[in-house]
Amino acid sequence: MSDLDPQSTLRRLFAAAVASAMPERLADHLPPPPRGRTVVVGAGKAAAAMARALEQAWPGELSGVVATRYGHAVATERIEVLEASHPVQDEAGCAAARRMLQAVSGLTADDLVICLLSGGGSALLALPAHGVSLEDKQEVSRQLLACGAGIDEMNALRKHVSAIKGGRLALACAPAKLVTLAISDVVGDDPAVIASGPTAADPSTYADARAVVAKYGLTLPRAVTALLAAEPDETPKPGDARLAHAEYRLIATPQLALRAAATEAERLGLNVLQLGDSIEGEAREAAKVHAGIARQIAAHDSPVARPALILSGGETTVTLRGKGRGGRNSEFLLALAIALDGLPGVYALAADTDGIDGSEDNAGALISPDTLARAAALGVNAGARLTDNDGYGFFAALGDLLVTGPTHTNVNDFRAILLR
Repeated sequence: MSDLDPQSTLRRLFAAAVASAMPERLADHLPPPPRGRTVVVGAGKAAAAMARALEQAWPGELSGVVATRYGHAVATERIEVLEASHPVQDEAGCAAARRMLQAVSGLTADDLVICLLSGGGSALLALPAHGVSLEDKQEVSRQLLACGAGIDEMNALRKHVSAIKGGRLALACAPAKLVTLAISDVVGDDPAVIASGPTAADPSTYADARAVVAKYGLTLPRAVTALLAAEPDETPKPGDARLAHAEYRLIATPQLALRAAATEAERLGLNVLQLGDSIEGEAREAAKVHAGIARQIAAHDSPVARPALILSGGETTVTLRGKGRGGRNSEFLLALAIALDGLPGVYALAADTDGIDGSEDNAGALISPDTLARAAALGVNAGARLTDNDGYGFFAALGDLLVTGPTHTNVNDFRAILLR
C-alpha cells in the first residue's frame, strides 16, 4: 500500500473521481457546426464550467445563456451565465428559464441548440406551470426535500408543475437540431431524470405525480393540487415524433468516476470492492450495510483481502426528523461511525462530487477509528447528533469536514471505506 496516510489516500481517491468528470471532456462529444446559428442553453451546478469548456472547443459563433447555483459561476466570453438558488428555487431561476425559452424561440431547421445539463438543473430551471406561483413551487420543493422521496419520485412531481422540464424545453427548440451534453448525477444515467429531463421524453404522468403526493402525505398549495387534477398538457412521452430533432450525449457518469478512483486505488496497492453507482435508500441504513461489509473484510479478508477499499456511488436520502445541519453524506458517515464503533484500521470518506453536501459549505467528511472517542472527549454525543440530523455539526466539532468549494462538476455521491 502507498506510504500516504489513510485520510490522505481517501482524499486522493476523491480527487481522482472528480477529475474524471470535469466539463472539459465535452470537447470529445461535440456535433458539427450547423449552417445557421448555434444557441447554447443549460442549467446545473456544472453549467457555467461546461459553457466555458464549450467556448474553448467550439470552432464557430456561439450565443446563449446558462444557469448555475450561486457561487458556481466562472468567467465566459460569449455565453451568459446567470446564478440562481438551489435546492429551493428563487425568482432568478424563473428569470433564467424564461431567458432560455426566449433564446430558442424562432429558430429554423438550419440552427443548432446545444443544451448543457448537470445535477442541480431541476431547481435552477424554476419556471412554474401556468397558474402556479414561484411560492407554490418553493413549497413543493421544501416538502419533497424533507419527506425522503427518491429522485424519480421528486422529478415526477417537479416535471408536472413546470413550464420547461419534462421535455418541454426540447419542444420549444423545434425545428432546430438539439444536442444535449450532460453530466449525469443520477442512478442509471437516465436522461429523463438528469435535471428533470428538460430535453428528454418523460415517461411519468400526472397520475404518477399525484401518487407521490399521496404516498408521502404532502400538503400542496391549492393551485398545485388543481393543476395535477386538471392535467392540462401532458409532457412528451418516449416515441413522441416532436422530439425527433433531439439527441442526448453523456459526457461523464458516476460509474466512470468510481472506475477512475478504483484505478488509482489499485495503483496504490489496494484491493478494490466496488458496490456500484446505484446505492439508494436512507443514508443511515446504507451506512449499516457498508459497515457490515467492512466488518466481514476486517474479520475474514473476504470478499477482498486487506489492504482493501470499498467504493460506492449513488444518491441516498435523508428523512428529516431533527433540526440539525447536514447533508446525506455527513449523515451516512455519522451512522457509519456509530455502526463501526471504533473498529481498528477502518477509515472512510463520503462526499458529494459537486463540493456541496446538501445546503452546507462542505463536500462531506471523513471518519477514522478514533472518531467516536474524540467526540466523546469533547462531550459530543454521536447518537444524539444522528437523531437530530446534525452530521455537519458533529464533524465540524471534530474538525473532520471535507471542504473543497464548488468542483464545477457533479456525478453524485462518492463513498470510500479504507481498511488497512
